Amino acid sequence: MNIHHLQEQRAAKIAELKGVVNNPEAFDKLEGEVRAIDGQIARAAKLAEFERVSESTPDQRFEAETREFSVSKALREGQERLSGREREVHDELSKGREVRGVMVPTSLILGEQRAMTTTSASSTVATNLGGMIDRLRPALAVQRLGATVLSGLTGNLDLPRLTGGPSAYWVAEDGATTASDATFDKISLSPKTVSGEMYLSRRLVLQNSVALENVLRNDLSFVLGQALDKAAIAGTGASNQPSGVTTQVTESATASTAYSDIAADLIADIQADNVDGSGGFLFDSYVQNILRKLKEGGTNTPVPVSTTLHGEQNVVSNNVPVVATEHPFIYGVWSNLILAYWSGIDLLANPYKDASKGGLWLHAFLDADIDLRHPEAFAWKGVA
Repeated sequence: MNIHHLQEQRAAKIAELKGVVNNPEAFDKLEGEVRAIDGQIARAAKLAEFERVSESTPDQRFEAETREFSVSKALREGQERLSGREREVHDELSKGREVRGVMVPTSLILGEQRAMTTTSASSTVATNLGGMIDRLRPALAVQRLGATVLSGLTGNLDLPRLTGGPSAYWVAEDGATTASDATFDKISLSPKTVSGEMYLSRRLVLQNSVALENVLRNDLSFVLGQALDKAAIAGTGASNQPSGVTTQVTESATASTAYSDIAADLIADIQADNVDGSGGFLFDSYVQNILRKLKEGGTNTPVPVSTTLHGEQNVVSNNVPVVATEHPFIYGVWSNLILAYWSGIDLLANPYKDASKGGLWLHAFLDADIDLRHPEAFAWKGVA
């Protein structure tokens, strides 16, 4: 029974109390009923507050268990024998989804910042094992620039988009205004699967579970994160991948050749469409090297990169692919780029692919999609 109905019952009992004020026995009985209703109202109010908090804030207990999830333990036990915290997290992430292996939280892999991997299993065998040397790897650049992340999706997602708003009119005293309507379209997101695999030697699996945990997290974050980043920047929409910025947005027609002028024209393209939000530049190390070498005419004094980019933030990533022999120089309000995740990362351990070696092949699958909420929030120019 909800609080409103309980309050109505309480009001009715109070009205009855007024009529039996001179009848102690009836008064005491009704008083007890009123106090009982007060207790129900208090409990219903607490329950409503608990529900409100649970809907508006994340499940902190689940997040804590996620952080302590052991990838190596989950793979050793497998889906059939999975136990403990790993079983609880796997069951929660598997709800409503077809699962091929063990489910691992996306944030545990793609959100990992520490670098602790190795390229050789023998490098991890030591009496006193210190921190391992990581290989060079690009970060997820679009997320650093502020891309919008949607996670925990269970079905295809349509996001309404306002394409035209009502118009305002000046009218005479007592004059009627003119009706106008807002117009909408939508962007549709549906799960696309990105996958990667890696081989773990028999000795690596047996001798160093601590190192193995870091290998799994970091190498998987590299494989999947790099694929997502490249698709978000320049995905072609072919071969089952999403379409990225340089595919959905027509290259700028600016005739400028100086980098400062190109940057100004790209910013102006965004501002001309009244796009609101913080912007930023994205380019590869080739473009960064050119920007660092720019000098003032006559004095030969280096020009700060921030000056060339008119004070806008910038991120450098070699996940920015070359497009038709040119290097994309991209500016955008990156919150308009949407990264959508439908699942955790599905890990499938396969000990049979190279059974004669005794090692383990690990296959990772992630269901995700990428789209632009407003393509006009981005502008780019290819530079040689």
